[in-house]
Amino acid sequence: MLKIQQSLSRRFYMLLSLPSTAMGFALSVQISALSWLLSTQYGLDIHEIGIVWAAGPIAGILGQVIVGFISDKVWFWNGRRRPFILIGGVLASLSLLALPNIGIISESLGGIGILAVAIAIALSLDLSINVSFNPTRSIIADVTPEGEARTKGYTWMQTVSGTFGVLAYVIGGYWNNFVLIYFGAALVLLFSILPTFFVIEPKELPNSGENQETDKHNFNIVQVLKDIKPLWGFLAYSLYASVLHLSNIEVSHYWGETLALLVTLFFVFETLFKSEDNESNKSGKSHLGFQKVLAAHSFSWIGIQTMFVFTYAFLQEKMTLLSDDELGQTISYSFAILNGIAALLPALALGPLANKFGRIKVHAAALLVTAFAYLYIALFTTSPISMYIMMAFAGVGWAAIVSLPFAIMSERVENSKMGLYMGLFNLSVVLPQLVVSLGISLFLNKVDDKSMVFIVCAASLLISAVSWLMVKEKQAD
Repeated sequence: MLKIQQSLSRRFYMLLSLPSTAMGFALSVQISALSWLLSTQYGLDIHEIGIVWAAGPIAGILGQVIVGFISDKVWFWNGRRRPFILIGGVLASLSLLALPNIGIISESLGGIGILAVAIAIALSLDLSINVSFNPTRSIIADVTPEGEARTKGYTWMQTVSGTFGVLAYVIGGYWNNFVLIYFGAALVLLFSILPTFFVIEPKELPNSGENQETDKHNFNIVQVLKDIKPLWGFLAYSLYASVLHLSNIEVSHYWGETLALLVTLFFVFETLFKSEDNESNKSGKSHLGFQKVLAAHSFSWIGIQTMFVFTYAFLQEKMTLLSDDELGQTISYSFAILNGIAALLPALALGPLANKFGRIKVHAAALLVTAFAYLYIALFTTSPISMYIMMAFAGVGWAAIVSLPFAIMSERVENSKMGLYMGLFNLSVVLPQLVVSLGISLFLNKVDDKSMVFIVCAASLLISAVSWLMVKEKQAD
């Protein structure tokens, strides 16, 4: 074991962050290039692009849960998480190389439709990312103790990952998205492979309670379904909308969406209003505490995913003088600024503030800042400069979303099940993403004023902020 790992030095935290940085960079490439590529190069409309984006959440629903559960139980290639980081990184790099060649692939397959090929490539990329995404985060919990060191691990993860995320958008803006894609393929491969030679995983995880041995080899599907109860509404709508799309059934009403919204709000707030007192098991872990984190975190991703997927539609309407290339540059620079703030704040500000005032209070406050930034964009933004300024403020909440919830969640589950519960935690990301792709995209495609994109974002972040304040702060030992 390297001395930097034994002492948990800053250099170790930076090295430990590289695998998650690789997956984050792959996602940044996808965010920066995919919607732009499909809209400007292949002429897909907003709803068709939403369907392509649905590939990611679909891959994540099963991929991260299954990989997380398996990675808790296996040991090969000298690691528990290492094999999945390596495999996912290689496949993600290859999938990125396919993105700019959608048209060539379509022609070589005998003229299969662009939409079908785009969905297949997006699905392969997202499956690859999902193989590694969970292990890159679980390994941080595996090699750091609970408390300040764990918080530091996840905030440094976002600082390093966010810094390279900024680089992704700068490359896309300064050169173009094609340069970004090829650069990204090389970086993803390098950062997935390099750290696995130096970070040593513990073969036996710290004892997380008296029931660890009896639970070690059990997968309780009933308990899993109970644990994701706050997400039942999201799951039900995702299944409903998927069946409609696969069956080519068109409906002229919103009864399904309305019912799903009511069911979601019921289960979310029914969970949040419960008391966490006396809910912990002998190891100090609480299923209710985990459920509350899911409930609060899910609404953040409604807003975030809506921003990532449909910012281009908002800019097309509000900034009509921009050419296709200028539109792509504006999107790239906007997300570069967003990620620049998200790179700086976690380790430099959010971590220290969380240690002083509590992670949940700091997280909720950050979400409120982003909600107000989104509202300003919806009501007043008509120029790239205004967009850039507000995206800087939006970066405050984004910085919190991709760092603090991992530390909060990881202390509410047993170490021996970290991979499984990291995968279940990811459902609070991918199910809302699927709702955005299948439901909100349909709504936004029909509304005339695309300011509604950022009104949806603002409302979602506001609900999330209020929800987080109903989660109990875990006291430091």
